[in-house]
Amino acid sequence: MNIQEIIKTFAGKITDVVEKNDLICAKVSRDDLADISTKLFQEYKLPLSLLFGTDNRKKNGNFEVHVIFSLDDEHKWLKISAEVPESDLQYPSLTKTIMVAHWYERYLRDMFGVVPVGHPDLRRLVHHENIPENTHPLRKDFQWNTKLSKDNVSYPMHHVTGEGIFEIPVGPIHAGIIEPGHFRFNVAGERILTLEGKLFFTHKGVEKLLEGKNIDEALPFIERISGDMSASHSLAYVQAVEKISGCVVSKRVQMLRAIITECERITMHIHDLANIGGMGTGFSFIAANGFRIKERMMRLSADICGNRFWRGMIVPGGIKSDIKKENLEKILEISQEAWNEINKITTVALDDEGFLDRLQYTGELPKEAAEAFGAVGFPARASEINRDVRRDHPYASYADFPIKVITKKSTDVFARYRIRIKEIEQSIILLKTLVEKIEEGSVFEKCEVKDGFAIGAVESWRGEIVCALQIKNGVIERCYPRDPSFCNWALFGIMGPGNIVPDFPLINKSLNLSYSGNDL
Repeated sequence: MNIQEIIKTFAGKITDVVEKNDLICAKVSRDDLADISTKLFQEYKLPLSLLFGTDNRKKNGNFEVHVIFSLDDEHKWLKISAEVPESDLQYPSLTKTIMVAHWYERYLRDMFGVVPVGHPDLRRLVHHENIPENTHPLRKDFQWNTKLSKDNVSYPMHHVTGEGIFEIPVGPIHAGIIEPGHFRFNVAGERILTLEGKLFFTHKGVEKLLEGKNIDEALPFIERISGDMSASHSLAYVQAVEKISGCVVSKRVQMLRAIITECERITMHIHDLANIGGMGTGFSFIAANGFRIKERMMRLSADICGNRFWRGMIVPGGIKSDIKKENLEKILEISQEAWNEINKITTVALDDEGFLDRLQYTGELPKEAAEAFGAVGFPARASEINRDVRRDHPYASYADFPIKVITKKSTDVFARYRIRIKEIEQSIILLKTLVEKIEEGSVFEKCEVKDGFAIGAVESWRGEIVCALQIKNGVIERCYPRDPSFCNWALFGIMGPGNIVPDFPLINKSLNLSYSGNDL
């Protein structure tokens, strides 16, 4: 469905249509927002990629709710916006008909106090227990350094009752160095009946901290949203800045950005192959070797970027420093060696019946559930959802050098394991092409800061990042860098039940979601 058909279909209900770059913006009434969104999602099969709010009271006395749909076939985005007056902070909920919106709308209520009427679960998502009620940090009159008093607000978890039913609480404090997250199991014996997660224990306030910063001041915050996706988050943000400013980077920059983010993908997919195999199943052979290979990729990052996380290279207008020919050849050589080794090791692992028994039919995510909950990234592709931002919204050099999108049918941990292997293989093929065909050219163009709104999107190794950026008076008015973990954490409620409790760590590692990326 193209934009002309959308306008024709909703004639009289969609107004103020403006198209710039790859973004179409339109206005709708708050009463029509849910109905129009439902038709776009259910009938026209447009993925809902983002829902967020803005505080425009200083301008017109209203808040606004924005819903962003992906027009994959046209490589464009559609943003429909509805005003919500301060005197009546509510609108009809989208979640009643579009499950994808469920966390977005709860987040909107916590952050702005705008109520989605009819939402089936309006428990506080971010501000549970200790944050006083009626605290809305993304309102413009809320100061970032506000000292909040402690409160004890009840957060009711879901319960199952009956003879032989037990609850198992896990977390929020875990062994090792992982961040806080609470999981509540209702079980009969070892069989999981329901599984519910509670996150946001370490919400960082990144969106608030970005307000009023210039484009360069904001970048370090963006890079640290989730350390294992530093390059990808940076690129999503930088793309939005460059679209607003009209800055066009060279072919060389585009190719170098693809090389950096593909190296990040290879590094973390190797980590996950090792972690799922060793820490998830006890197959220590693959853990010992996989982490050794990953370490080589991290040291490569230290040699190229000056740190172990592919951070600090991607900046508005280009690349912070050029990568010389010998270093490009080094990237290809070490990445190729890493692929050759991890491929041999996973081949051995996948030939082991005990290993396969743990992976197959564990943590299944049916395609219908993945679509309903808005799953993104390789977990979605492992459930037959054929979407990848590198192809559907090509950026960097992916338009000139397309990537092959890998999907699987079995929908289980086994599918998510194998898809990582195939994605590493595709990354190596792309790296070889990019290094061999790298073009000469400038690696930096100064971005002239302008006011405007844009979407930056990147297919990180974990999944789709969408960064919505509004610049006003030369500084950030609103920035929402949505991490893929925000979309995928709720999937455990589908993937857990029916499995046994000892399978949960394995299911968890098969997604490897970011607490930090979720807890903006």
